[in-house]
Amino acid sequence: TGKVRRFGLITTNSLKQTFNRRVVQAALDKGLSLAFAVPDHPWVDSADGAAVRIAMTVGVPGSGEGRLLSVTAEREGKSEGLEVDLQEQVGLLHADLRIGANVAAAKALKANSGISSPGFKLHGAGFIVTAAEAARLEPDAPIKPYRNGRDLTDRPRGVQVIDLFGLTAEEVRVRYPGTFQWILERVKPERDQNARSGYRLNWWIFGEPRVDLRSMLTGLPRYTATVETAKHRTFQFLDAEIAPDNMLVCLASADALHLGVLSSSAHVVWALAAGGRLGMGNDPRYNKSRCFEPFPFPTATAEQAARIRDLAEQLDAHRKRQQEAHATLTLTLTLTLTGMYNVLEKLRSGEPLNAKEKAIHEQGLVSVLKTLHDELDAAVLDAYGWSDLTTALANPPQKDAASETLLVRLVGLNTERAAEEARGQVRWLRPEYQHPAAVASQSPLAIDDPAVKQAALATAVPASPRARQAWPAALPEQVAAVANALAAAGAPLSDAELAACFTGKGAWKKRLSQIVDTLEALGRVRRQGARLASAG
Repeated sequence: TGKVRRFGLITTNSLKQTFNRRVVQAALDKGLSLAFAVPDHPWVDSADGAAVRIAMTVGVPGSGEGRLLSVTAEREGKSEGLEVDLQEQVGLLHADLRIGANVAAAKALKANSGISSPGFKLHGAGFIVTAAEAARLEPDAPIKPYRNGRDLTDRPRGVQVIDLFGLTAEEVRVRYPGTFQWILERVKPERDQNARSGYRLNWWIFGEPRVDLRSMLTGLPRYTATVETAKHRTFQFLDAEIAPDNMLVCLASADALHLGVLSSSAHVVWALAAGGRLGMGNDPRYNKSRCFEPFPFPTATAEQAARIRDLAEQLDAHRKRQQEAHATLTLTLTLTLTGMYNVLEKLRSGEPLNAKEKAIHEQGLVSVLKTLHDELDAAVLDAYGWSDLTTALANPPQKDAASETLLVRLVGLNTERAAEEARGQVRWLRPEYQHPAAVASQSPLAIDDPAVKQAALATAVPASPRARQAWPAALPEQVAAVANALAAAGAPLSDAELAACFTGKGAWKKRLSQIVDTLEALGRVRRQGARLASAG
């Protein structure tokens, strides 16, 4: 009616996350501005009431600066709830409820596309087996080591998972009758109650088997993983045989250059600003579409890339070595990543360590861990050409201001890269997989470095859906190849056109038809009349 001058909202603090952020941005684009915001505030006392954190915002017509109040400390109040200390800033408030670098406006880059995915979503606890239970099933049954978020940050459970993707129920029953009975009794009853028909009909397969992820990982000896929601943002290599849980974000790269950049302060500062927070611990959340896909990697020289790779390999090996060295006789790790990084945080802040933390410091050689991170941070900043920030980012009194400067530069670099891509220049992270035709013209970041050339050869996958490729021998590779062909086609294919993508002997065309039917049932392929298209 034109009479409202301002309005206020109290929401959960998920207002800053990707989906809700789009709603806020749409309103800002239509002439609204934020006059006031508290992005993250406790909602009563989580010990007595709802374990929720809220955001408070005030919107006004027009453009202008707003007040941002950030919680800097929380403590028990004299009455109900918590008392908080607030820090105020004044400036233009962005859709992510920040003042300063507009990280929320960063664009997803083609260079980072198609190589990140959440892990498998089981929809059936019966898929998970212990080592003893797996030993009672067929020795050649498709059972893999399985890791979830807690396995990486805390103590691994040592469990495995039955992965029957690519097999029909009849094939499972004939080849692996013991395994078939196991999931028939422990998975099917749960799936029969599921509202989604695809989950009910394909009850022996993971609810979300991640066809794209399987394609991404084909040929890789290892991949990079991080826990979606965790107190500390860490990345590590996992062996290719390990099946990742849905709460892991998987990056399909075996290159330690990428692990090093992601593990550096340059990326961690970005991820904390770009991602939201979740859970009772209000822990940072790593959303691949906001934290990874828009992130601009540095264009490193061969020497810089070699240095980053070396430090990243050392970092990954150091943490795993120290954890293995302090495992109990039952192989349950007593030294956790969370514990090591809690102590690392205290070392950086100069706080004294208590007795438990001193023990963790000795077991984890956390001062060595700190040295590795400091050297890695310096190497990555050097690759960006931003060595002027190295000292300030490592100095607590200067860190906030330096982090803001870093974010401004990263947002600016994202804008430059997006403009390059609009002109047709894409700095692919895995060109041999993402865009095989680009391998011949890839920038020096990847192609002039012999180590990356070797990695590219080791991880090469089928190139174009129109180029005839040999029909793979193993079923999982067959499924990945078909999904890949449809995804890369750019337009729906007829059955004949899809078959023309492959060459082979025997009854492979019959198998092709069965694989297409399976992918369609899983929602990964859709029919458009007589043609087939990837469902994304």
